[in-house]
Amino acid sequence: MDLEFDLNGSPERHSVPTSTTVLDLLRNNCGKRGVRGSCERSVCGACTVLIDDVPVAACSTFAFEIDGTRVETVEGLAAKDGTLSAQQQAFRECGGFQCGFCTSGMLMLTTALLRESPEPDREEIREWISSNTCRCTGYEMILESVERAAELGRTPQTNGEPQ
Repeated sequence: MDLEFDLNGSPERHSVPTSTTVLDLLRNNCGKRGVRGSCERSVCGACTVLIDDVPVAACSTFAFEIDGTRVETVEGLAAKDGTLSAQQQAFRECGGFQCGFCTSGMLMLTTALLRESPEPDREEIREWISSNTCRCTGYEMILESVERAAELGRTPQTNGEPQ
């Protein structure tokens, strides 16, 4: 199957078998190693990417489903010059990771949440991140990181560009 989609702001074209998942396409064909497979059953959230602004589990989404869409991965969050996005900066400042395995999925969920609700309360943050499993942090530092990302997002600069 031939696919065309936008990946982190760049056009992509690939020919893959119909059984290919978005996870496999992004990692094996596009080199996006920040998209991680873990449970392979849409349960843990490590593979979360945004497809047309909607968080999805890349491990259980077929590649043909992204034809003509806009796909965002954790690699697309930082500015071209390497400036961290508000989400990345907040996770760094607040220690919202330990082993880092779930972090890319958490960052993508945070991105989607803050686009939909720029000033979420603690309960809304809990609800959003509940779809991603973290086995290291106990979630408190992740909650603080999302709150901090919301604060940073209210400043004049986000992802190296004016809001």
